[in-house]
Amino acid sequence: MNKELLIFGSNGALGKGAASVMIKKNYDKVYLFDFNFEKKYDQKNIEYIQIKDLSQENNIIDAFKSIKPGREKIFFLFSTIGGFAGGKYVWETDVEEFDKMIGMNFKTNFLIAKHFSKIVKESAGGSICFTAAFTGLREEKKKAAYGAAKGGLIHLVKTLAAEGEEINLSVNAVAPYIIDTPANREWAKDDDYDVWMKPAEIGELVNSIFNSFHFMSGNVIQLTNRFKVSL
Repeated sequence: MNKELLIFGSNGALGKGAASVMIKKNYDKVYLFDFNFEKKYDQKNIEYIQIKDLSQENNIIDAFKSIKPGREKIFFLFSTIGGFAGGKYVWETDVEEFDKMIGMNFKTNFLIAKHFSKIVKESAGGSICFTAAFTGLREEKKKAAYGAAKGGLIHLVKTLAAEGEEINLSVNAVAPYIIDTPANREWAKDDDYDVWMKPAEIGELVNSIFNSFHFMSGNVIQLTNRFKVSL
């Protein structure tokens, strides 16, 4: 059985860290999706697919055109797509900011799930792991729009996991509290970065989820602070 890996947002801080780990695993083909690519790898089994605004369904359809389903294939997709805006109470939040959060964090991933599911339906099976957020599980002040969008994504994970049983599709999500990225370090300059989740660690975790795709589904894995211990 051929294993094919798709990573959406592979050029972002999380995507680059996860991709650097996951492309070394035992996948026969790897597809990296993003708006542009600052770094390319030497591996011959990697294909780079440039994408446009993923909140537009036609762009999602175009992105998946290179992916050919087959009964001898199993597909694995990790989506790092999303974005953050916050710092305002509900009564201060502009509707434009709300729409942006829903579009970036929920609508894009809904469309990815929709069209990836069609590929899996024509193949031996598959698995998706989304990037949710701790805020989608537990309310935090001044993050209403962001939390609502991630909460919607979590509901999508649960629903699609139930539906996916009919087509051998498992669906999970990771829900980090904070990831160690340059943007987050700029935002929280005085924090202890050692306890933040590392992108490469998340890549390892997602790969382990994919290794158990045939029985692990419908889970949202909370990632809060990490121990300052290395194996």
